[in-house]
Amino acid sequence: MPSVAEEDDRRLHRERGRLINERIQHVNRIKGLLAIHGIYDYQPLRRDRAQRLEQLHTANGRTLPPRLKAEILRELQRLELVIGMIKTIEAERDAIALVNTETERRGAKKIQHLAKIKSIGPEFATTLVGEVFYRSFDNRKQLASYVGLTPTHFQSGAMSRDQGISKAGNAKARTVMIELAWLWLRHQPDSPLSVWFRDRVGKLKGRIRRIAIVAVARKLLIALWRYLETGLVPKGAALKV
Repeated sequence: MPSVAEEDDRRLHRERGRLINERIQHVNRIKGLLAIHGIYDYQPLRRDRAQRLEQLHTANGRTLPPRLKAEILRELQRLELVIGMIKTIEAERDAIALVNTETERRGAKKIQHLAKIKSIGPEFATTLVGEVFYRSFDNRKQLASYVGLTPTHFQSGAMSRDQGISKAGNAKARTVMIELAWLWLRHQPDSPLSVWFRDRVGKLKGRIRRIAIVAVARKLLIALWRYLETGLVPKGAALKV
């Protein structure tokens, strides 16, 4: 079990995740209200959202009904409050990820080391340290099992084979690793891991590609664990300037 301090360090990225979901809800609500009157080009996340609201007209050229406009204005106020909170959290997160920055947060050095690698930003580094690398692991199988990236074994009579991943581990960390695996292929195209993926997948799409990206995520997770434990940079990985 994580200590009180380790659990408190998780609050930063977890609260940001909840606020991002809340931001999406407000944006969808505003767009849904406007779509009723045939307005589809309004972007609530633009800085001039309040000014553009005053200029909107319905599909038949009329001004917005007063109660609808008042409700949207209240939604915009909630949206601006959420955006402000997200900026505050991201500023604190980015400050922790800065190299050579002194902070009282546990695991800050690990976050800074991860953020040095190209394709890993402050959010991914903070989430991985807070959800996975705050604890120690005896071997790579234990690490992959904790995140839920190991295959489940099936045996019936003479038949014995591996099935899909168990998904029994940390769901948040597993989601981040899958996203990071796709980013790794884009930003680290010359690394052996990216070459391995292209050799096995080629131009195939669909299920085979999804299976292969899970394997990339598992291999990458193990490589990052070794990097934090021993300082050995993943083979072929490019560092940020």
